[in-house]
Amino acid sequence: MPFIPFDLEVIQSKWEQIAQFNLVESGVHPLTLEELLANGPLSIDELLATSINYPHVNGIPALRENIARLYPVAANSSVGIENVLVTVGASEANNIVMQTLMGPGDELLTQTPTYKQLWGLALNTGHTVKSFGLLSEAGWAVDIDELNKRLSSKTKIIAVCNPNNPTGYIMTEAEMDAVVAAAERVGAWILADEVYRGAERLREDETASFFGRYDKVLCLGSMSKAYGLPGLRIGWIVGPADTVEELWRRHEYTTVSTTMLSNKLAAHALSAEVRPRLIQRTRDYIRRGYPVLESWMEGHTGQFSYVPPQASAVAFIRYHMAVNSTELMETLCKEASVFVAAGDAFGMDYYLRVAFGQEKALLDEAFSRISKTIATVGS
Repeated sequence: MPFIPFDLEVIQSKWEQIAQFNLVESGVHPLTLEELLANGPLSIDELLATSINYPHVNGIPALRENIARLYPVAANSSVGIENVLVTVGASEANNIVMQTLMGPGDELLTQTPTYKQLWGLALNTGHTVKSFGLLSEAGWAVDIDELNKRLSSKTKIIAVCNPNNPTGYIMTEAEMDAVVAAAERVGAWILADEVYRGAERLREDETASFFGRYDKVLCLGSMSKAYGLPGLRIGWIVGPADTVEELWRRHEYTTVSTTMLSNKLAAHALSAEVRPRLIQRTRDYIRRGYPVLESWMEGHTGQFSYVPPQASAVAFIRYHMAVNSTELMETLCKEASVFVAAGDAFGMDYYLRVAFGQEKALLDEAFSRISKTIATVGS
């Protein structure tokens, strides 16, 4: 069968090192090593004394302990290091989950719009992909009726991204319950991408996890979005210990392990002393950057419309111009040197995903350039 490229990553590989203003990166402005090590348990001397060896293949215990503490302990569930596998970003996590769970004839049921890695992984291995929508007219609420309509006895995984990428929508408890009920009816797994937990714009409490709501749940996390540390390339899977063990076997085939330095730095970042500071930093960037976006949007009434994101440093913006989203993205890259993500990459044309987790001066200049460029684009 023909190979289906991962469109979003293809365009990022092409443009992110060329465009002067990168508004594709969906996290906030990354930390420096100096910022990360400030006021925490890991000193620069300890870091310099680290042997550049293999770490524990499934993640060093200190890191897995800190990850385990991020998940709720319910009446019928608990989480320990045996429930955690550290991976090379959430990307590897998605890959090995698909390798482990999906068999001949199995179907993937996933959201639209969403981050489409799972979509491509399923199609490239011969599986059927079905989708259920998020309703823009209802503030990106989950279309529960469509979820249930698309569900079948062949559904092996129901994949959700909560908070959602690219819309920033946070599921309600009722919506989460509906996803669990659907999975229970057919014995499907829930694969919950929760990389934006902690990156809330409007509230102080963190988004609820799917962990503990059902016995067949795998939750994915990452150091990239809520922590401003994408270059560590650290992600993780949390789930039933026996399934985590199976995933570990695939991990040994794909990457063997993450790096020793990344393990140590991620454990430091997720420590009780440091994590609250990083979460607050991320929220500060989001809450300072959003008014800049909001003000710019108010100046373009009629050209753009959107639902304000509840979490994350991105907004999924509907534009009202007769031009394909990939063409518009390329025009902005070439003429304005501003890189935004095309809605095509999320399965929805006539949208752009625009990041705002940067300094105000950068955002002001980038939005000014976008304004000048779209003035020349036909409506």
